[in-house]
Amino acid sequence: MTDITKNPVVLSAQGLIKRFGGITATNNVTLNLHQGARHALIGPNGAGKTTLINLLTGVLPPTEGRITLEGEDISTLPPHLRVRRGMVRTFQINQLFDSMTPRETLALVVSQQRGLGGKWWQALGAQPEVNRRCEELLEQFHLSSVMHQTTNVMAYGKRRLLEIAIALACEPRVLLLDEPVAGVPAGEREELLQTVAALPSDVSILLIEHDMDLVFSFANRMTVLVNGTVLTEGTPDQIANDPQVKEVYLGHGEGAQHG
Repeated sequence: MTDITKNPVVLSAQGLIKRFGGITATNNVTLNLHQGARHALIGPNGAGKTTLINLLTGVLPPTEGRITLEGEDISTLPPHLRVRRGMVRTFQINQLFDSMTPRETLALVVSQQRGLGGKWWQALGAQPEVNRRCEELLEQFHLSSVMHQTTNVMAYGKRRLLEIAIALACEPRVLLLDEPVAGVPAGEREELLQTVAALPSDVSILLIEHDMDLVFSFANRMTVLVNGTVLTEGTPDQIANDPQVKEVYLGHGEGAQHG
């Protein structure tokens, strides 16, 4: 396996601290995402994974520390400007696009990405480059068969696929995948796992996931978070054989098979 740490760092968190009153949810976290990485962030429930992702994406401001994207300090940038700079998190689409089809949804996102703004309804039929990109995404994410269904009637696995397709339509250089298989029925998981594995290699990915089978098949770098603190970081092999990790995480419940 290629040593991903030899590649340039695209997203860096340095000494991140987040306090809520007297509670420290993120405790001096440093994390570097390298170009082309498949980097998994794991840890038990309550470890602070969601807080860290909210800090990285600008949903929460850090109490201390800084975040840089391709060398530029983005610590105080609002979420939409981080997206514009190429860092995208998978969306919870269920409320946002219930009455729209995947075709319409992707046309809207692609049009906005290309500066066409409110002209997306015309773009749906009149902009060849928008049409081409939508067709590519629908095929890549196995959505062609449901492209004219409204989101609210689609199978849950297809909705998760659409969520990732929307994120990729934003043309990210850094993609944060937030528990992509959470709640997906067993029969719909394989398609989603294959799609995640086939994401473009030039997109650097930070994956937050409880499913250890997915984590160990996908990641080339892993960070373990416990009580808001980085316990350790390394390759999947190093993490699987780390005694501390086995004790606090992999030795319990769903991850035990990798201990």
